[in-house]
Amino acid sequence: MPLPPTTTPSGDETPVRGRDDACPGALRLHPADDGSLARIRVPGGLLTARQAQTLGRVAEELGDGRLDITSRGNAQVRGLAAGCGAELAARLRAAGLLPSDRHDRVRNIVASPLSGLDGGGHADVVTWVRELDGVLCDEACVDTLAGRGELSGLSGRFLFALDDGRGDVAALDADVTLIATPGGGAVLRVGGPPAGAGVASVAAGGAAARGDLWVRSEDAARAAALAAVEFLARARESGTRAWRIRELPGQHAVTVDRLAARLADAGIDSEPHPGAPGPRPPQPPPAPGPVPGPDGRHALSVALPLGRVSAAQWRLLTGLASRSGADELRMTPWRGVVLPGFAPDDTRGALSELSDAGLVTTPDSPWLGVGACTGRPGCAKSLADVRAHATRMAAGTARQGAPDPLPVYVSGCERRCGHPGGRWVDALATGDTDYRVTVRGGAKRDAPEAEDGVEVTAEQLAGAVAAARGTT
Repeated sequence: MPLPPTTTPSGDETPVRGRDDACPGALRLHPADDGSLARIRVPGGLLTARQAQTLGRVAEELGDGRLDITSRGNAQVRGLAAGCGAELAARLRAAGLLPSDRHDRVRNIVASPLSGLDGGGHADVVTWVRELDGVLCDEACVDTLAGRGELSGLSGRFLFALDDGRGDVAALDADVTLIATPGGGAVLRVGGPPAGAGVASVAAGGAAARGDLWVRSEDAARAAALAAVEFLARARESGTRAWRIRELPGQHAVTVDRLAARLADAGIDSEPHPGAPGPRPPQPPPAPGPVPGPDGRHALSVALPLGRVSAAQWRLLTGLASRSGADELRMTPWRGVVLPGFAPDDTRGALSELSDAGLVTTPDSPWLGVGACTGRPGCAKSLADVRAHATRMAAGTARQGAPDPLPVYVSGCERRCGHPGGRWVDALATGDTDYRVTVRGGAKRDAPEAEDGVEVTAEQLAGAVAAARGTT
């Protein structure tokens, strides 16, 4: 099981924000113990080989020589000098990675990473990615949006998901989701209900109304942007300064009726959609290995241990992207990379190179489903070097027993930054080399299922996690 992307805890009370969110961006650097941190938004995870090379050079020449891929398919550079912001921004602008300074942090778009490559899904959503990003960065090009520059007010946590109909990114609890339907068109979903849920009324006592509208394919990107505009209007009305749709109080929810009216004012026809689009059940993220395509070309799916690559590993990935002929690299919300465009005869050699470089190329790797926060020395709040301990744990773990074990996340403190959603094994540092292992999630997302957990040392972590995951 790949590590599920991060979800934000939801409580019973509607939060009232006293400040804007502090998410880092390419222009707003975050100070950390190992230097400044930049988070570079890459809509849909889509990079040309040249853009990918720029990211690698930035990490190597300005940062600590490594790149992190986040749970939203964005890139993160650590270890930056405090005064390098202007040079970083200039390099990103030159590569087309910073098209709008005002909208830097709002370009959070995940997309089905195999869309258009493997014959799955109902549409190639890459077009939607480009269109939606264009609307987010240049609202003047869509004169029906209410208020110039309004979308720049979205928080850095607001998320769009563009699903080609296979159901992979539709399950990521995004604020606004587009799902391609058979025969053209898209379902527009707000508030992140699970796939298959029908149009629902506002839940008593809070949480945004959840429901689906069907729109034409050519209107899909504008409709998604207008859903975000509707959220901003409701957030202002509520006075809560909400960052996510699900944080809105019930009386200020983004309802189906309100959204349909806003779309109609913009000349976009919509109609209620009562259920999950298409006959296909939700699909898992791409497993590591070759992915055959209907055009005779193959894509390569690669997972990155703990979502991090060295400069040398990234150079190999970008070099293969150039050699494939597709000139493209796709970062995934599951902290992996997809390289399109390989001839079938070239896949074995390329996968061998990637495996030899320490990247994950087979679905039986013990690294799959294992994640960790930054830990020491990068985070002052961390009690332990969790990445080193997670690496030792993975080395002592065999992929056997349960066919789909629970994901495990190793955290350096009780904030558990970046932890997955759903049910997961929580390995929480309680000291330099001590951990408490607990299964968390279930009906209440963050409630532990075991009352106290198991206290172990770092050396015992692999066995305790294996027992909790059901892989012993």
